[in-house]
Amino acid sequence: MIGKMIRLERIIDRNSHKTVIIPMDHGVTVGPIEGLANMRTTVGKVVSGGANAILMHKGMVSAGHRGTGKDVGLIIHLSGGTLLSPDPNAKELICSVEEAIKLGADAVSVHINLGAETDRQMLRQLGQVSERCLQWQMPLVAMMYTRGPKIKSEFDVANVKHAARVGAELGADIVKVPYTGSIESFTEVVQGCLVPVVIAGGEKMDSDEDIFKMVEGALGAGAAGVSIGRNAFQHKKPEKIIQALCKMVHNSASVEEAIEILQK
Repeated sequence: MIGKMIRLERIIDRNSHKTVIIPMDHGVTVGPIEGLANMRTTVGKVVSGGANAILMHKGMVSAGHRGTGKDVGLIIHLSGGTLLSPDPNAKELICSVEEAIKLGADAVSVHINLGAETDRQMLRQLGQVSERCLQWQMPLVAMMYTRGPKIKSEFDVANVKHAARVGAELGADIVKVPYTGSIESFTEVVQGCLVPVVIAGGEKMDSDEDIFKMVEGALGAGAAGVSIGRNAFQHKKPEKIIQALCKMVHNSASVEEAIEILQK
């Protein structure tokens, strides 16, 4: 397992054993939203802020490669689906582990929506990718959500901890889930998962303090870091907010200290 360990060290800080991942895979789902028009510029800002890893689709790797500055871990997203689809919750495999290896990936990720009409196909895909990752010693990030006709709230702790456990059960090395809203409830998620858990950033938030409070709660519950996209790369100061998030994740900075970093 030395190959997987080496790759994990490229996306997880060796000292804190936590990670700050900035996902930029939104272009397939919703198109070229604000912040993702110029990938190379955005990646430069994200790296300057100190992120451990970036996450993107295969076609954006060359568009985001800078050829200069600090290095950053690369996670290639293997799943895709668009809001134009009759079922936006359905995700298909649109890249392989082998393709990701050729592109220089340090890890791959898969998106699963439990409760969707097609969740059995997505679970099959996760199992297949997990097997290939084991063969190639490639770390696997499972983005686990609960979305579909039977789901009243994707933030409900019962749903989130079930989704997290499914990701761990099927071989993920890192599981990404929504934050459930409190330290107490998210502790249940972390304790039931058995592999590192990171929180999703979700929709664009109204205030920086709300973002930092969410991160503080997740870390207090034992989360292994964050995977925050729009609330980072669409921020008016992307470098600064990522720097603040890194201080919280890796150095236990408080909400107040994070706000101070942002305001400097």
